[in-house]
Amino acid sequence: MLTGLNHLTLAVSDVDRSLAFYHELLQLRVEATWDAGAYLSLPGLWLCLSLDPQRLSAPAVDYTHYAFSLGEVDFPHFVQRLKAANVQQWRDNRSEGASFYFLDPDGHKLEAHVGDLASRLAACRFKPYSGMRFYDES
Repeated sequence: MLTGLNHLTLAVSDVDRSLAFYHELLQLRVEATWDAGAYLSLPGLWLCLSLDPQRLSAPAVDYTHYAFSLGEVDFPHFVQRLKAANVQQWRDNRSEGASFYFLDPDGHKLEAHVGDLASRLAACRFKPYSGMRFYDES
């Protein structure tokens, strides 16, 4: 039985550039580095950057993205820091909770989000998506 998400690996075209982005700008903790990669962490997240010469820097056209949590108090300062660093925004927020959608140096779609599953479900109960059903425990 699965017990959780173990780690997330992102293919990158330049390890040093990506390491700087995730460590210096997003403030993930560096755990280890090597010639072709790095391990970084946040509480509950193990992120691997892996050098891949096939990585295209153009963002995918689909909605797949990776969201990071942060507190409401920290949100404005975080967004300001990203904008000051000329980080590209890829979408406007259209859902519950404050969110900023942005790209990493390799075009991976990321999100900084204030809220959690419980707050999202509460908002959806108030205004459900088309065809939405809820599966509550009895």
